[in-house]
Amino acid sequence: MTRATLLVIQGVEPGLRIEVGDAPVGLGRGPQNEVRLLDTEASRTHARIQLREGHFTLTDLGSSNGTFVNGRAIRIHLLLDGDQIQIGRSVLLFAMVREAAPAADVSHNVMLMGQHDPNDQSNIIGEGVAPDGSELHIKGPVTQQQALAQTLANLQVLYRISEEAVRPAIPISEMLQRILDLTLQAMGADRGCMMLRDPLTGEMLPRVFSPTRGTEGVQPMPVSRTIVEYVLRNRQGVRTSDAKTDSRFSPGQSILQGGIREAICVPMQGRYELTGVIYVDITTAPEQVILQGGVNHRFNEDLLRLMVAIGRQAALAVEDQRYQQALVKAERLGAMGQTIATLSHHIKNILQGVRGGSYLIDMGLRDHNEDVVRKGWHIVEKNQNKIYNLVMDMLTFSKERQPVPQLASVNETVEEILELMQARADENPTVLESRLDEDMPETMFDTEGLNRAVLNIVANALDAVEGQAGAKVTVETGHDPIAKLVYVIVTDNGPGIPPAQLPKLFNIFESTKGSRGTGLGLAVSQKILREHGGEITVISEPGQGAQFTLEWPLLEDERPVDPPTMS
Repeated sequence: MTRATLLVIQGVEPGLRIEVGDAPVGLGRGPQNEVRLLDTEASRTHARIQLREGHFTLTDLGSSNGTFVNGRAIRIHLLLDGDQIQIGRSVLLFAMVREAAPAADVSHNVMLMGQHDPNDQSNIIGEGVAPDGSELHIKGPVTQQQALAQTLANLQVLYRISEEAVRPAIPISEMLQRILDLTLQAMGADRGCMMLRDPLTGEMLPRVFSPTRGTEGVQPMPVSRTIVEYVLRNRQGVRTSDAKTDSRFSPGQSILQGGIREAICVPMQGRYELTGVIYVDITTAPEQVILQGGVNHRFNEDLLRLMVAIGRQAALAVEDQRYQQALVKAERLGAMGQTIATLSHHIKNILQGVRGGSYLIDMGLRDHNEDVVRKGWHIVEKNQNKIYNLVMDMLTFSKERQPVPQLASVNETVEEILELMQARADENPTVLESRLDEDMPETMFDTEGLNRAVLNIVANALDAVEGQAGAKVTVETGHDPIAKLVYVIVTDNGPGIPPAQLPKLFNIFESTKGSRGTGLGLAVSQKILREHGGEITVISEPGQGAQFTLEWPLLEDERPVDPPTMS
C-alpha cells in the first residue's frame, strides 16, 4: 500500500500530521475536506491529493489564492518526497512513508566477529581522526592533489546527506537508512551498516543495513569487533584490509582463493557523545586481483576522510532527534501536569459546592424544612451543570473531530441557547437581548458544535456583567451573501478586557475570571469555529465592554468540486 504524510510546518496548527492513502484527500477551509486548513487565506475547497498509478498528484481546484509547491504556482503537480505545499499561509511537508526494517531483522544481516575469530584477518592500513568535528587530521599518506571531480562529488554527497540529516517528520531509522544508502553509493561499497550505542546498556547494536543490488540475503556482513572497539576507543576512522603488506600475496594462497576484503569503519561522534559507528566493506574478486597483478586497494584516504565527515553528520542527526524527542516528552509531561493541576482545582471547587448543597438538603430533611431542601438542591444542580460543562469542554478540546454538518437554522440554535441561559440572566438580573437576522438562510454546520461554541461565549458575557447595574448582553445573528459568511455577535457592557490579555485570550487555561473561570471555554469555542473554517475575533476596551464575533463560511451546497483532468 502506497502511503504518505502531510506535516503542517507553518500555519494555525503547526505539528499536525495527516496520513494520505488510496482515498482522495481534499485540502481547504471547508468542513467537507479530509484535511482542514484553519487558514482564512485558503479557499473552501482549495486542492486535492489523489493517488494515480502509484504516484500522488496534487491538483488545484480553482482556488482564489493559488496552490504552490516549492514556491511555484501549480495546477496539477506530481508530488515528490520532501515537497513543500503552500496553501494560503499554511505550509505542509509531503513525505512518502517507507517501511523501515526493524532492528531485529537488521541483526541477522550483520555478524559481529569475536576478537579471536580466525576469519577476522583485517589489519589497519590507514587512520583518520576528527577530534572536535571541526578539523580532520589524517595519519598516513595523504594525496597531495585531489582531483577536482572527486572533490565536487564529495561535496555533493555531504550536501545531500546534510539535507537528510535535517529532514523533518521521518523516524530516525528511516533517516539513517537514507544516509547509509547515499554513503554506499558515494563509496562504491558492497554493503554497509550503522551500529548505535544502546543508551541503557552501552552495547553496540546494528540499526540499519544496506546491501548492494543483487547481494541481498547472500550472507551476513562480517564486522570485526576488534576494529569497532578500536574505533570507539580511539575515536578515529580506520581503513582495513585482509591483504597484508608482506609476502602473503602469492599464487595459491588464500587471498587468491577468497579475494581481498576491504572495510572502512568510522565513529559517529556528535557534539557531546559517541553515538555509534558506520561500517562499510567491499570485496575484490580473486580473478580481479590476478588481473591487477597484486593488491590495489579500492578504498583510499580520500574516501576515509569523506566517511569521517559523514559519520559526524549522522551523529549530529541522531543527537538532534534524541534531544527533540526528549524535549517533546518533557513538554508533554509539563502540559499534563499543568492540566491535571488546573482541572483538579476546578473540580475541587465544584465538589465543595456540591458538598455544601448536600449539607443543606440533609439539614432540611432532618428539620422537615422544604425551603432549605430547595435551596440546597439549587446549589447541587448549579454545580452539577458546572461539572457537566467542564467535562464537555474537556472532551471537545482533547480530541480531533470532524464536524458533522447538516442543513439547519442558525437562528433556531441561538434561540435554544438564549432560552437555556434566560434563567441565569434573571438571577443577576441581566437583560438578555436577541437581534436575529430574519433573512438568514439555512446553512450547513455542526449543530452540536456551534451550540457549544456560542453557549460558551454567551455564558462568558453573563459572567462579565454579573453584579453590575444595568447589565446587558446582546446576541445578534447575520450573514454576508457576497462574502458567503455567517456570523453571531455577542456584546456585553461589562468591564472590558485589558489590552495585555487580548493576545492570549484563547489560550487554554488562560482565564480573565480568576478562580471562577476554567480557561477552557474560549479555547473550546475557537477550536470549534476553526473546525468549521471560521474564526472568533474580539473587540474590547477597558470600561467599554466586549464584543465577540463568531464567523464561519456560509455553506449551502456541499457537493465536492471535480478536479480538472490532467493534460
